[in-house]
Amino acid sequence: MLDLVAMHIPDGFLANWIAALCWIPALLAVAIGLRKATAELIEPRIPLLGVTAAFIFAVQMLNFPVAGGTSGHLLGAALAAILLGPWVACIAMAVVLTMQAFVFADGGITALGANVLNMGVIGALLVGYLMLWSRDALPKSRGAFLGIAGVGAWLAVMAGATATSIELALSDTVPLGTVLPAMLGVHALIGIGEAVITVAAVSAVLATRPDLIAVRDLTPAERDGGSVPVATPEGA
Repeated sequence: MLDLVAMHIPDGFLANWIAALCWIPALLAVAIGLRKATAELIEPRIPLLGVTAAFIFAVQMLNFPVAGGTSGHLLGAALAAILLGPWVACIAMAVVLTMQAFVFADGGITALGANVLNMGVIGALLVGYLMLWSRDALPKSRGAFLGIAGVGAWLAVMAGATATSIELALSDTVPLGTVLPAMLGVHALIGIGEAVITVAAVSAVLATRPDLIAVRDLTPAERDGGSVPVATPEGA
């Protein structure tokens, strides 16, 4: 029986046409990410892509308790988008989710396109562009930046849960009226954990290496302090 609160979709739960359709935006996002990475990842930041993917992979192994005996774990799309920019983050998330599917059987192989889309691409683009918008629209303060990061992380989880619910409903696996409330109810809580972890991680990076934040301009004080200028995504 399908676990209605799991965002990793296993094999056999999506209609073939839905599974195939989900591969299109997933592969397109990764392709764009590869092109962006070639243009934007200058030498001091190249290792960050691998380090970010490895960190998210490791942290996803750690579950935190949610109400009703359910547990959740960090998805990481928000954190990847903040550190790498929205499109390059899609590469990191695709690598993480592909490793999970092939090595740990966490999510199906045929459903991999949907899982990359739901847990990686949607969240990375949503948070990445939200942070880029806030960079120009909101006060350039640490508090405002972390606040938007937290809100974005929560929204990324909810958006991914919504997409998963719609795909399952369109596949006639479970009615939308059943799966959507179940998914959103639990992931509203999981999203809080995602937001707390994301804000904590971003806060630590801001305190030590603000130059590693792709979606934020360095302040004059940070540049004077020896931070390495980075190529910020243009309209990314």
